[in-house]
Amino acid sequence: MSETILSRLQSLGIVLPEAAAPAANYVPYMRSGNLVFVSGQLPLGPDGLTHVGKLGSDIAVADGQVAARQCAINILAQVRGALDGDLEQIRQVVRITGFVAGPAEFTDHHLVVNGASDLLVDVLGERGRHARAAVGVAALPMDASVEVDAIIEVK
Repeated sequence: MSETILSRLQSLGIVLPEAAAPAANYVPYMRSGNLVFVSGQLPLGPDGLTHVGKLGSDIAVADGQVAARQCAINILAQVRGALDGDLEQIRQVVRITGFVAGPAEFTDHHLVVNGASDLLVDVLGERGRHARAAVGVAALPMDASVEVDAIIEVK
């Protein structure tokens, strides 16, 4: 019997949260054909934002990676909602975009977004490998340090 996404989550000690409701006038995901477009996810945990502030001034790269990891967990929670709970319908993470808040001189955005990329590969295996962009920004909603969105192919 092959390993399931749920069993990988369990072995990593990850419990997917309930999918967060949108904070403004948008939907958390949109399915179009066999693609699910997941709106930007912040590093929200059970007690709210886990990492606020700017990378390179308020937050270290390692902490930014943890924030990006939490964003990826929240992406999976949204996809679970889009797929009526059946994560095995995921065929491939096509692309993610990571937005990293920091000062102009911060240039390690790619290292921060690795937190999300690594989580997706750890949970989904080859289905988690993806194209991506890591973009530096001056600020994010609610002073979040990182935001990640995704495009995911499904069955």
